[in-house]
Amino acid sequence: MEFRVEDLAARAGTPVDTLRYYQTRGLLPPPRRAGRIAWYGEAHLQRLLRIRRLAADGFTLEQIARLLGDSGGGGGDAELLGLLRERLGGRRLSRAEFAAETGLPEALIASALQAGLVEPLLVDGAECFTEDDVAMAKIGLELLQGGFPLQALLDLSVEHARHTAGLADRAIALFGEHVRRRDGAPEESGRVAEAFRLLLPQVTKLVALHFQRTLVTRALAKLAGDDEDLRDALAATGGAKLSVQVGWR
Repeated sequence: MEFRVEDLAARAGTPVDTLRYYQTRGLLPPPRRAGRIAWYGEAHLQRLLRIRRLAADGFTLEQIARLLGDSGGGGGDAELLGLLRERLGGRRLSRAEFAAETGLPEALIASALQAGLVEPLLVDGAECFTEDDVAMAKIGLELLQGGFPLQALLDLSVEHARHTAGLADRAIALFGEHVRRRDGAPEESGRVAEAFRLLLPQVTKLVALHFQRTLVTRALAKLAGDDEDLRDALAATGGAKLSVQVGWR
């Protein structure tokens, strides 16, 4: 069965403009053309319905594009999607609610969004924020209260976010190549999801511990002999044990 664009949009419950926007983002393959008429098939409908389900679960369009690109049959994909949806669980806040809960002015939130420091979820076309966003915002406020200038902290955060995104993409690629698929074949269904559940907390702990150790040792090297009190404080921090707890809520 084939559909014109208006019929496809109606069947999927998606506005025509949104459907065309998905096409421009590469989420939908191009239709078959007969003269000036574009014809869409059942595969387009099923893909569009899947995009809607993923968007309703809070995935961004970039994440949806990655998931659809990996949909060629890797074992454990359904379980992985379930775990990711679980990770996105909890409260979802509007921008106004996010501002009220964190104490951040909406203008500052808008600046953070523009800089890529915060990436809200899109649910039914509306942005929303999670409890993780609230926690990160509160930590940022504590850093400001500790004496960091706002602009300097924002500049550092933007650079960190950019490098973190790149490293995360490389880590995802490694997971896909060496865990999801081995020797070119999909891994056994179920084992992939369990590996993801076990590895994500360990990777997070590793990154946090390594960053703390690197920060302390480099600070000690730069400050040696300059400020005895600060040097002693850093040494005490370096000797302390950083406890990082990561789990599925």
